[in-house]
Amino acid sequence: MSAGGVDDGAPVIAVHGLTKRFGGRTVVDAVDLSVGRGRICGFLGPNGSGKTTTLRMICGLLIPDGGEGRVLGFDMLRERAAIKARVGYMTQKFGLFADLTIAENLEFFARVHGLDRRRERVAEALERLGLATRGQQLAGSLSGGWKQRLALAACVLHEPEILLLDEPTAGVDPQARREFWDQIHALAAQGMTVLVSTHYMDEAERCHEIAYIAYGRMLARGTIDEVIAGSRLHALQGEGRLDDGRGADRLAAEIEGRPGVAMAAPFGTAIHVCGPDAADLRAAVAPWADRIDWREVQPSLEDVFIHLMRGAQDNSVVVSP
Repeated sequence: MSAGGVDDGAPVIAVHGLTKRFGGRTVVDAVDLSVGRGRICGFLGPNGSGKTTTLRMICGLLIPDGGEGRVLGFDMLRERAAIKARVGYMTQKFGLFADLTIAENLEFFARVHGLDRRRERVAEALERLGLATRGQQLAGSLSGGWKQRLALAACVLHEPEILLLDEPTAGVDPQARREFWDQIHALAAQGMTVLVSTHYMDEAERCHEIAYIAYGRMLARGTIDEVIAGSRLHALQGEGRLDDGRGADRLAAEIEGRPGVAMAAPFGTAIHVCGPDAADLRAAVAPWADRIDWREVQPSLEDVFIHLMRGAQDNSVVVSP
């Protein structure tokens, strides 16, 4: 059992009915979320869906207007200080000091957290995240990927039990993103719980589980396979050429408006078609069956999210009290 009273195997994040309003707008609407120790949970959804607000409530930076929950066994309403001390939170924007070196930035954060063995901890963090040879480099001169590594090092310097990451790899090149995620998995393997918001489908697929929120409401929750199965979507992929020489990918606009088709999109020279009923989907593409070879494929995570998004109710309208 941890310091906050979390039994082994029990969720370290367990919130129910979490709600936050700004003016007359509900930006987080009765969200339930449970995440176990050492798990990586991807937090997905379009811009303005309440992801950042939810993260800030979980780590104690914002007070919910409704709901309850426990984080590491601590009450998120009455024991916010205890939660803050045990959580690392990495914001969307680089928030370190550009005119200090990498080592100086980490030393500053070590002092802020009141850590002992500061030099030793900083040296360990530099080594662990591949920053040891860059310790004397000014933070402001770093590329996006190296800045993200430094921000991560600062977030985990005090050895938090939970790590909250708000779109940590936005604008970072693919190799840097991959290396960053390797570090995330290494931390999770050591028992750290990670809740990460992202727009990248490949990053979502690297998570143990995902949660999809749109306009403040939780629309899907579970493993990748569970979320795809729960969508009850069916998909076809078509390849071939039409009589006029056009490839199958040129059919997207014609097919998407047909009954039974939720979405149609070109995939290279092929076309990917998705809908809620397998028979209706086959009927929708039947006019091209003699020229296009259609085969059943599994719906993608992107299919599911677009489908959920189209059915979500926009909460941008302010309701007068």
